[in-house]
Amino acid sequence: MTKAEKVSFVIDTLKRLYPQIPIPLDHKDPYTLLIAVLMSAQSTDVKVNQITPLLFEVADNPYDMVKLTVEEIREIIKPVGLSPMKAKGIHGLSHILIDKYNGRVPESIEELEQLPAVGHKTASVVVAQAFNIPAFPVDTHIHRLMYRWGLTTGKNVVQTEKDAKRLFPEYLWNDLHLQIIWYGRQYSPARGWDLEKDIITATIGRKKVIEEWNKGRK
Repeated sequence: MTKAEKVSFVIDTLKRLYPQIPIPLDHKDPYTLLIAVLMSAQSTDVKVNQITPLLFEVADNPYDMVKLTVEEIREIIKPVGLSPMKAKGIHGLSHILIDKYNGRVPESIEELEQLPAVGHKTASVVVAQAFNIPAFPVDTHIHRLMYRWGLTTGKNVVQTEKDAKRLFPEYLWNDLHLQIIWYGRQYSPARGWDLEKDIITATIGRKKVIEEWNKGRK
């Protein structure tokens, strides 16, 4: 298969498997999405979705959030891990949104990345899911799968994002990054991976990856 044929196979398979694409993190607007994505670092979406309702019941906008202390925020979000850094970031960015953006979440990756505790991946998720601006956020699932499929060198997430944007049509980015995440969780996890259930890797996967799988079964 050529690389173009591999890309087409990935797109067609993911469309078939996930015609309707669920959004992993519960939210109601750009601000609550931003907070949820920030909280998801080093945590699971399931855990974040359990904790965000508790936080948003108290403060679901920057004006109410700054009324809380950093310690009060931390107490609520403690179960998601890294709570000291995340609480400080949530409090700090809420102040900036009020002071600089009249309480609104900016729509550019560059402006979002200037906010406390907001990295490139978080900013990319927000512009894609909140504002429908084409972006290709790369998490560990996408990084792993793009390598397994031979579509990136897999050296780092920066390179993987560049490769994904180069290979896939821009109008598909927002859907594809979510479809790949769901596929990775369901069929191509890091642990307990079964190549026989992973149709994409079994069909187009990197030769070395498939050889290592077969070697491990002997």
